[in-house]
Amino acid sequence: MPGVREEALIAAIAADPEYQALVRRRARLGWWLTALVFCAFVGYLLLIAFDKALLGTPIGTGVTSIGIPIGLGLILLAIALTGIYVAQANRHYDARMVAILKDHGA
Repeated sequence: MPGVREEALIAAIAADPEYQALVRRRARLGWWLTALVFCAFVGYLLLIAFDKALLGTPIGTGVTSIGIPIGLGLILLAIALTGIYVAQANRHYDARMVAILKDHGA
């Protein structure tokens, strides 16, 4: 359980405009990336619902249908967007948070 000093530090950081701006930027990036993944998956589901024949079309003369690489692409998209978020957090957000904590004597 945090003590009085820790609670005061938490309150001071939460009231810091730079911290609030950092939280907004981080949340905005998270929501944009979430929207991209959501739209991609909904698009795939709509293809399944309304154009099964397209997804079932074989690639060349093989047995693999076009739906398999599209589904794999969705998985890779989610992994790539997670990597983008982590890179952004490591490069900008973490360093800024350390500076904010240092400004408050933490």
